[in-house]
Amino acid sequence: MHGLHLTADLHDCRCAARWLVDASLLGAACRDAAQAAGLQVVGELLHTFAATRHGPGGVTAALLLAESHVCVHTWPERKAVTLDVYVCNFGADHSAKAQALMAELLALFEPRHAERHALQRGG
Repeated sequence: MHGLHLTADLHDCRCAARWLVDASLLGAACRDAAQAAGLQVVGELLHTFAATRHGPGGVTAALLLAESHVCVHTWPERKAVTLDVYVCNFGADHSAKAQALMAELLALFEPRHAERHALQRGG
């Protein structure tokens, strides 16, 4: 149950708009980033929200990892994203892999401002 839980709230993202509205594209990028970090993707769920009077709908990409999960939620009308990366450290310490995955996702969205948090879980 010991693990590292990383979160980030991204503001004023300068990435191409497609990363905020295309669930399939975002899912593939998350999958590639997780695998590049050495994490094992075992499932995924992608969802595109309907457009509103404020603009195009955002997307959610949730990947189930053998080590735990990664979730990305976008708000294209605000150029905002929330990131959630959690890895269990049962049997091995995957903390560096979680940090690498988070860094890759931050680079993808190019935020002008990011509020980041790290929580060590499981006493």
